[in-house]
Parts: sequence; structure tokens; C-alpha cells
Amino acid sequence: MDEVGRGAIAGPVAVGVAIIDRKDSRSQTPWPTKLCDSKLISEKVRNEIVVPVSEWVSGSAVGMVSASQIDANGIVDALATAGSIALAQLLEDATLRSEIIQDGAVIILDGSHNWLGAKASGIDVMVRTKADRDCVSVAAASVIAKVARDNLMIELAEQVSGYGLEGHKGYASATHIAAVRALGPSSEHRGTWLTKILAGE
Repeated sequence: MDEVGRGAIAGPVAVGVAIIDRKDSRSQTPWPTKLCDSKLISEKVRNEIVVPVSEWVSGSAVGMVSASQIDANGIVDALATAGSIALAQLLEDATLRSEIIQDGAVIILDGSHNWLGAKASGIDVMVRTKADRDCVSVAAASVIAKVARDNLMIELAEQVSGYGLEGHKGYASATHIAAVRALGPSSEHRGTWLTKILAGE
């Protein structure tokens, strides 16, 4: 599992999950060319490989939590909730769910702490720094989540104009900060994250 959008000032946080099943013949084949941590590859490459990556893994899903929920409950709760949504989607596959119950599974989280917490659906969790760089299943989750969130931000840019969300996907670029100061926050902004920006700091 991996998260994207944690540091954005607008839009949801997203958590992707990708499963590799050692019994699945796909796991015996080389993973798609260019697959690595989504932050290390261009948007063009991510869009080129997301379908092959999704077809190579045994299953995948993305959960998202909105900016308003982040404001209400904080980013750590939002990450855990988005992760649980992704897991619930993945486990809707009855066959996959039965195989996990029978054979066991481990969730590998990128980072230095277990932000999924009690929302891991009873599955063991391993925390590993730089897992998105070193572990192909985490890299796959990263790419799938990044493309899903980017596409949503492009859609939101049509509804919330003037902030250039389609270009920086909600991160605090200089252009975005200037727009927030000029226009004020939109409904897609994380209001609790804007104190310094609105104060001109």
C-alpha cells in the first residue's frame, strides 16, 4: 500500500493497494517496464504503464478521503480511512478474500510508522521506509493511486476553476498559492492547512 496527496493543500488523499499472489502466474513474469515509485517517473510514463501494471498485479484498488474529511478528522485518520476503503474494495472479490484467509497476507506500508493502524482488516502490517522504491507491489500501488488521484484532480479543475489544479494536482506550487490568496479557498481546499498561506507567510 502507498499514499499519494498527503502533502497537497487541495483535493483528497488517496491510498492505493496492489496485491501480488505468489500462486498467480502473473507474479512469475517480469513486472512492466519502467515501474517504480510514482514520484520518480513522469506523468506521461505513469499514464502509459498504469494499465499494464493493473493487469500484472493480482488485484488493486484505490481509496480516497476528501479535503473536508481531512479538515474534520486530521490527515492520519484520513490515511487510515482511505486505506480501509481500498482494502474493502479489494476484498469484495470473494475468491481473493478466501485465498487471503487461507494462505495469509502481509500489507507492506511505505513509511516509518503504521498509519493504517486498526483498519488493516485483520491483515498483518509491515512498515518499511522507501518501500515505494524497493518493493514492486508498493510501487504498483503508488502508480495506480497517483494516476487515479491525478485524473480526479483534472476533473475537479473543471468544477473549481482559477487554481490550476490540473497542472499541479493540488500541491502548493507558487501559482497555486497565489491563486488561493487572490481567490480564497475553494470547497476542495484543506482549510486547516491554509493558515500560513492566507496570512501571507
